[in-house]
Amino acid sequence: MADNTKQLTDEQKTILNEFREKVSDCQLVDSSDAFLLKWLIARNYKVDLADKMLRQSLEWRRLNRVNDILETWTPPEVIEKYYSIGQCGYDKFGCPLWISAQGPIDIRGIMQSSTKKDLTRFMIYIMEKNALNMRQNPERCATQNICVVADMENLSMWQMAYRPVNDVRNEMLRIYEANYPENLRRIFIINAPKLFIVIYNMMRPFMHQVTIDKICVYGFDKEEWKAALLKDIDADQLPAHYGGTMTDPETGDPKCPHKFNMGGPVPRSYYVSNSKPVPKEGMLNLEIGSGSKKQLEFDVASISSVLRWEFMTEGGDIEFRIYHVTISEKEEIIEVVPVSRIESHLVMEEGEIICDYTGKYVVEFENGFSFFRSKKVHYHIEVNPAIC
Repeated sequence: MADNTKQLTDEQKTILNEFREKVSDCQLVDSSDAFLLKWLIARNYKVDLADKMLRQSLEWRRLNRVNDILETWTPPEVIEKYYSIGQCGYDKFGCPLWISAQGPIDIRGIMQSSTKKDLTRFMIYIMEKNALNMRQNPERCATQNICVVADMENLSMWQMAYRPVNDVRNEMLRIYEANYPENLRRIFIINAPKLFIVIYNMMRPFMHQVTIDKICVYGFDKEEWKAALLKDIDADQLPAHYGGTMTDPETGDPKCPHKFNMGGPVPRSYYVSNSKPVPKEGMLNLEIGSGSKKQLEFDVASISSVLRWEFMTEGGDIEFRIYHVTISEKEEIIEVVPVSRIESHLVMEEGEIICDYTGKYVVEFENGFSFFRSKKVHYHIEVNPAIC
């Protein structure tokens, strides 16, 4: 990987060293200068602000178990098969090149076959997969940035106006800006229809100006966007479908399905509505009225105990969180599983955590966002002591 400090001024090098010292107590996934510089650049070389941003991101990673996501989480089959994205090669600057054919993605079908949580986690999974690739291939990855080609051909308003899609898009923009700063070198948006401008303007309030400046939007003039792509990407690194020379080695397909799929309609056999969850034998239940919440307390006697849960709801989704209450002069709440709206009326929600503290853990179900509809929660929650 290129030495990113060579282009720094003496003052910036001093700031980098100061920042490295300030975060020396943090357990970082990457301690390289290139990684630390991302946080400084994102906060205009303000050490205190960069320190705060990095620590908040580390806490987000802990709460969402991001550090081990590649080993412990498997994307749902429907997302892997029908969400179009994949790495095809590298651009001329040594950045991994990712391509996504957004238009043919049956996003409604995917959302009816999985959950918003699944799709959001898949995006995090992809970013972590890319970050690992860059760390493991420093000779090939000259920088810690990526280049993206997003093909909007056949993009439909029917697909993109679907509310759950907007929820995931906005959540991912928030996550990206807060936890993957300076990750993007360039994004080429090609075959963009007029409706994309509407979507793009909806997204802009969630984006930093630095990110906006890295976005290049092109319409349906293929000669124009192909020339722009080849200016930044060698032909042998780009599928022939997009102006390069790369083809599938077995079939000669110019779209290179061996690198990434092109989306397509999701078979209805994947739809979760075909198999809505039913309460399991022995599950307890709670009635949670509109605008209210209920809490369940569990006592953990030993560190490394495992708190497991599974639940489903009738009447719609529910907000779910887990927190630990410290015993001291003043009670303090430590977030363990951050609040999230769970579509447990569609899929049984299951999970577990390893308890880092002893004492009281609180599992909370909240229906505060619903003004008229009550929810019924069927659940099974248990604490298993640590195995010595």
